[in-house]
Amino acid sequence: MSTPDTFAARLADLQSRIAAACGRAGRDPGEVALLPVSKTFGADRIRAAAALGLRRFGESKMQEIREKAEALADCAIDWVVIGYLQTNKAKDAARLAAEVQSLDRLDLAQALDRRLQQEGRTLDVLVQVKTSDEPSKYGLDPAGLPAFVRALARDYPSLRVRGLMTLAVNSDDTEAVRACFRVLRGWRDRLRDEAIEGVDMTRLSMGMSGDFELAIEEGSTEVRIGSALFGARDYGTAGT
Repeated sequence: MSTPDTFAARLADLQSRIAAACGRAGRDPGEVALLPVSKTFGADRIRAAAALGLRRFGESKMQEIREKAEALADCAIDWVVIGYLQTNKAKDAARLAAEVQSLDRLDLAQALDRRLQQEGRTLDVLVQVKTSDEPSKYGLDPAGLPAFVRALARDYPSLRVRGLMTLAVNSDDTEAVRACFRVLRGWRDRLRDEAIEGVDMTRLSMGMSGDFELAIEEGSTEVRIGSALFGARDYGTAGT
């Protein structure tokens, strides 16, 4: 079990590594946010992390968000959806999520927009882009990105497009990993130059526990960190 001191030490180490990566890239560490990924971890660990001032937590499944939002209602947490979101979960996402970083389909955009209008809410979203050939990775084909973003801005007013997200290839080849991040940054820059009305194309959510330093060096504005903060996951008991 992780103690508050363990969390504090891990967080300090992560912040130091983020600052060092920013230094190598000539960037301000204030440009890079840390999103704790709390999927599969219990409410007690999230509460310990929240005690350090962390308020945004990434989750892959709406079922976990529902359960944890109830258990941690006193913590004023913003839940961020980072996993594949089924259209039939749009109702829960529109009610409970502060942000969706895995938007990659117009049918999902339509479902979210309809539910958000019923809730009287708007929602920040990042478009998930597929930057590797791995079949296990979700995301929009980069070639379809400009038309997709224009459609979001034109047809779904409850969705506020804030940037892009990706998962790099799972590889020990650092150049292959960097290539994924460079693809995302290139598309972000291209879309930002296009200046689509209603779109704030500034954020790049890329980099996880095993590759976040490379991501920062390639321009990430937010890294999604799970095990490096919370410790090893036990998928056998907590699910995926």
